[in-house]
Amino acid sequence: MEDFEDDPRALGARGHRRSVSRGSYQLQAQMNRAVYEDRPPGSVVPTSVAEASRAMAGDTSLSENYAFAGMYHVFDQHVDEAVPRVRFANDDRHRLACCSLDGSISLCQLVPAPPTVLRVLRGHTRGVSDFAWSLSNDILVSTSLDATMRIWASEDGRCIREIPDPDGAELLCCTFQPVNNNLTVVGNAKHNVHVMNISTGKKVKGGSSKLTGRVLALSFDAPGRLLWAGDDRGSVFSFLFDMATGKLTKAKRLVVHEGSPVTSISARSWVSREARDPSLLINACLNKLLLYRVVDNEGTLQLKRSFPIEQSSHPVRSIFCPLMSFRQGACVVTGSEDMCVHFFDVERAAKAAVNKLQGHSAPVLDVSFNCDESLLASSDASGMVIVWRREQK
Repeated sequence: MEDFEDDPRALGARGHRRSVSRGSYQLQAQMNRAVYEDRPPGSVVPTSVAEASRAMAGDTSLSENYAFAGMYHVFDQHVDEAVPRVRFANDDRHRLACCSLDGSISLCQLVPAPPTVLRVLRGHTRGVSDFAWSLSNDILVSTSLDATMRIWASEDGRCIREIPDPDGAELLCCTFQPVNNNLTVVGNAKHNVHVMNISTGKKVKGGSSKLTGRVLALSFDAPGRLLWAGDDRGSVFSFLFDMATGKLTKAKRLVVHEGSPVTSISARSWVSREARDPSLLINACLNKLLLYRVVDNEGTLQLKRSFPIEQSSHPVRSIFCPLMSFRQGACVVTGSEDMCVHFFDVERAAKAAVNKLQGHSAPVLDVSFNCDESLLASSDASGMVIVWRREQK
């Protein structure tokens, strides 16, 4: 990875970083390796010492854990336009939202039966590229090809604020700062990332940086001190985020594959008694799902392994399973251009495929689990959203 330490901005970031535990990633990794040094290199979840967590999960196999009974419900209110993003609300079993290139966002309720569309948020004049729930689920932020971001109240669906992109460019992705939900990071078609204050509607001073291409994917680590951004030229940049000011300092650059768009980045911090290194899951139009290890607190990435999927052109996304650390093995889920949802065990050396869900009639673009993994939602390029029910043990 390229190092941006010669940038004078990085010096100031280091000074601040001392107050937020500069060596947190190295220390965690060293402690974990000391405890689990008997594990084979590259292990993600040290299952040999996970008996207590396995008991919580019933000590069943990963294939049994992720066996699905079929479709729970199909939402088709956005048919004929792609649904690039679907997300369950935080720590919620039955509240779901999805955005569409038809310019709207749907808020859905799965219980009580039958599942219903509670409200449709309208206001964007072009397709909605991305959205995110706030931590408390009372606010949604959305980005659109109309060069604006909007702040919505989830309770009644009203638009609280419309904020134009500072560059007047199409907005392609967004994410909340996980500790301070007053700040949102957006990526645009003019290669820029901006930290935006959603209360004032203004760009944060020092909170902007330029990438090598259109910014398609964003992800924070859990503490909110590291931000990764991926572009359509195949690069992933890491940024140090100043918790006090919202300033971004460019740290590292990884070229996943020159010219291959990075369409999804998902971070997992693994901060627990049974976890090892922080990890990053990346889709990059290479017909592979890529798993990286985060090796330091500047976001340096090291490829751990890859999994075969079909993705050459569509903006496919993937996720870590939310209860991964309490299961035997470790599972990730991804969409694919073969119109299937794929599950992979990142611990299994051979035959990593755990399950495959078939039912879509177009490339699957996004996937989302609810908080207890009882339901999985997937969206596709034709506008269909399928909610899948996991078999009850």
